[in-house]
Amino acid sequence: MTTTTAGEAAGTTTAVVAFEGVTKAYGDLRAVDGLTLRLHPGETVALLGPNGAGKSTTLDLLLGLRPADSGTVRLFGTTPREAITAGRVGAMLQSGGLMEDVTVEELVRLVCSLHPRPYPLSDVLARAGITSIADRMVNKLSGGQEQRVRFALATAGASDLIVLDEPTTGMDVTARQAFWATMREQAAQGRTVLFATHYLEEADAIADRVLVLHKGRLLADGTAAEIKARAGVRRISFALDDAVDEAALRTLPFLSALDVSGRRVRIQSHDADATVHAVYGLGLYPRELEVAGIGLEQAFVAITEAEEAKNS
Repeated sequence: MTTTTAGEAAGTTTAVVAFEGVTKAYGDLRAVDGLTLRLHPGETVALLGPNGAGKSTTLDLLLGLRPADSGTVRLFGTTPREAITAGRVGAMLQSGGLMEDVTVEELVRLVCSLHPRPYPLSDVLARAGITSIADRMVNKLSGGQEQRVRFALATAGASDLIVLDEPTTGMDVTARQAFWATMREQAAQGRTVLFATHYLEEADAIADRVLVLHKGRLLADGTAAEIKARAGVRRISFALDDAVDEAALRTLPFLSALDVSGRRVRIQSHDADATVHAVYGLGLYPRELEVAGIGLEQAFVAITEAEEAKNS
């Protein structure tokens, strides 16, 4: 599954990000394995994968923080260094500390002064929700406040690509909502937003494209709805009047997962129609029967587990 923009179809748009057969290894560990992908203007893209999937290494390669062993990485048709020097990329990373012994305002002012296309300082502080702590020393900030400062640094100027690594870690619900509202505004202005996250509900709600990495390879690429459909699993939920015979339920066809809580049964099935038919075939009479698609989190687990089983 791929996402194609009108510009790409016409062959007129240079990719914001282009990986071509990129590989990066650390000893015997291949963190990125022949990765090929393209991102286009105005996309909001979620980068998902279990721990060790290669997400952080991919972002490091994209930002020129590490060299690829083979393949090419291009941003706006140039090298990462050239694109970053031109102020076309803003980044918010998990790793690396903030300057200490300065105030929040001093730090943000410095980064604004270094950007080729800076925004007014007051706008940067307000957008990140840190105006009220502008006079606070950086080394006195909470974890959530540090994240908002990192966000301010990533959006200090009019960058065309914004790269975010676990951006809302440590933020409370209100701060997270405000953060994503700002990111939607950035995308609406034609900027490309790429974010890695463990909060799959954020990816489901925010991203118009989802990339799933597994052991350094691109396992899935599409909208959240396409990723869910690819998993080929649906949820079945019902209640039973009598005690539940869990052993009998485990004989149901196309069963992917089973959870029994009291007399409430929750099933994941690769063929919901056949599974429900078999429930009645067991002589059971389910009440409050519901059949629905799975969420992105369940789809992510199903896809990665299927890949593990295939390679075991």
